[in-house]
Amino acid sequence: MIFFPAIDLKDGACVRLLRGEMDAATVFNDNPGAQSLAFEDQGAEYLHVVDLNGAFAGKPVNADAVNQILSSIKMPTQLGGGIRSLVTMEYWLSAGISRVILGTIALTDPELVRTACKIFPGQVAISIDAKGGLVATQGWADISDMKALDLAKQFEDAGATALIHTDIGRDGAMEGPNLVATLEIANAVSIPVIVSGGISSMDDIQQIADVGSGKLEGVISGRAVYDGCVDVAQATRILKSE
Repeated sequence: MIFFPAIDLKDGACVRLLRGEMDAATVFNDNPGAQSLAFEDQGAEYLHVVDLNGAFAGKPVNADAVNQILSSIKMPTQLGGGIRSLVTMEYWLSAGISRVILGTIALTDPELVRTACKIFPGQVAISIDAKGGLVATQGWADISDMKALDLAKQFEDAGATALIHTDIGRDGAMEGPNLVATLEIANAVSIPVIVSGGISSMDDIQQIADVGSGKLEGVISGRAVYDGCVDVAQATRILKSE
């Protein structure tokens, strides 16, 4: 499994939100390039980045910060937030992003997602962000009536390289991940699934390694890393051994 330290970008800085609320942002580093390099130096092998402003705007907003990250590190990077057209996908993949993460359009324009998976094989991941089991879109501002599990099943044959399942109610709250919901999705589809939201300790990392082996592709963690509750090097070693 892969450990993905997370960088969430808001107004050019590295922040963490509490349960997806933009007005509950805590700035951890105002230098995204330095932060990404620190993660790489600590042993991280894959970086997760989200353009939070872009997720609300529906288009890239923190492009300068993302490019700063790409010029600072060598490890692969996946990027989400405001990526809603083939042109934007091509731009980021050409810029050096390893795979783009599609969220809102997975619900609003599933055919575009299927097309993207064909045009950019192995470079498209789908983000399924849920609150109470229902899919959220537009930077988590809107809650749909679509169940996360049902949306995941719709893309079983699309060719996506991974599904990222985030429990919004736990994101940034340090309450532990929703492994039950994530594993339900992982057991229902053949697409590799990544768990996100709520990681709070090394015990959480070990639990995911124990129960997710052979079922999950990896773990995304942000706040717990910044707060020192999860060690990047140790988490990477634990998950890599599975």
